[in-house]
This record gives sequence, structure tokens and C-alpha cells, in this order.
Amino acid sequence: MSICFISDLHLEPGRPAMAQGFLQFLQNLQDTDELYILGDFFEVWMGDDFEHPFVDAIRSALKALSERGTQLFIMHGNRDFLLGQRFCEQTGATLLEDPTVVTLGEEPVLLMHGDSLCTQDVEYMKIRGMFRSVQWQEGFLAKSLEERIAFARQVRSESQSGQQMKSAEIMDVTAAEVVRVMDEAGVSTLIHGHTHRPADHQWSEHGKDYRRLVLGDWSDSSGWMIRYSDENGLELSEFPLGA
Repeated sequence: MSICFISDLHLEPGRPAMAQGFLQFLQNLQDTDELYILGDFFEVWMGDDFEHPFVDAIRSALKALSERGTQLFIMHGNRDFLLGQRFCEQTGATLLEDPTVVTLGEEPVLLMHGDSLCTQDVEYMKIRGMFRSVQWQEGFLAKSLEERIAFARQVRSESQSGQQMKSAEIMDVTAAEVVRVMDEAGVSTLIHGHTHRPADHQWSEHGKDYRRLVLGDWSDSSGWMIRYSDENGLELSEFPLGA
């Protein structure tokens, strides 16, 4: 059994080198039983009705992977929370709830995108709650594609300006929230992305051992993944694109 986890590719037409590296990555997944994409797969997603040759190429590559026998799972991120069932049907993917517990070997493991763990960023958490509501999403998707794109550009510009004013601590996960959600889910291992701070954190608290593996974001030259195998367990690694 070989399972791969990735996140935070932020795919967009303006970064063709990274997209091409991802397509090659999919070609190399010949021995992978399952692929989990834990959010922010696209830099922005305006709805499943958005059509573009770039998106067509990504959809086709994911569909080919599914048809080769690799089970594909996708979780929403803070950039692509409007990915829907239509995209999943077109690619053969299953849309996961955030959070979701899976079993690796005999151990339950919690999967998350990770943005909900950043509770110190109070302003972002309020916005997140609005964007994830069914009422807001239905109203937004009822707008024209041009209106949605214009809104996304405005939000992206405001977000980039706001991040420059926030401390690194506020934009990272809250330690107490990590322990809370792990205890609530009944797990000792968590995998997430979002923070762009790849690491394998291991610690003990109140007589319990915890492990939090954080996926890194992809660049034009390298990607990050966590691979699970029965022989080696969970392993976090950075790898060159195109290799």
C-alpha cells in the first residue's frame, strides 16, 4: 500500500513551469494506490463552470490518473473552496470534508487543510466562516463569471496587503487548537498544509504522544509530499519537479 498526500500547489496559468512539473509528477505515480490533495490545489477557483485550456489540461491529467487505478481525493482549501461535485465527476475524484479521519495501517490519522487551526487570526476566521456558508456560496455562484473573477482579484489584493501587516505567529496554527481537534477526533497524528511551513512535529502532552506533519507549498522547481507505506510509515519529503 502506497498513499501520497500533497497540498498548496496554487496552480494558475501564470505559472506554467510548476504546472508542467505537477503533470510529470502525476505520470510518475505509477505505484500509488491513493492520492490526497489537501487544499489550495488552485490559486483561485471561481466555480466548476470556469473553462480554460489550463484547467482542461489539469482535469485531463487527474482523470487519467484515476483511470489508471489511483483513487483520488480532494479537500477544499482557503483558495479553492468552491471546487464542487462537477469537477470531481470530471476527474474521478472524491471530495473530502475538512476535517476527515482516514486509517493508515491500523492508525487513525486526521487530515485537514489547516486554515481552521489559525485561530489567532481572528479577522481571517470571520471571513472564512462567511465564505464557507452555503448561503454565501450560492449567492456568489449565481453571479456572472466576470463578476466572480473581479471579486476574486479584489479579495486577493486585499489579502496580500493584509498579510504584510500580520505577524508570523498569527498566521501559523494555534498549538492549543491543534491538540483540541486531535483529541476531539481521537487521533495522535495530523496531516495538514496551508501554513507553507513543512515540518514533522512530534511532542508529548498530558501523557499522550502527538505527531503533526505539515506539507509545504510547491514552487516552479520543487514540490512537497508525504508518502505512506506499510514498510516505512509516514515520510515527509521535498523533491525536484521534472525528476
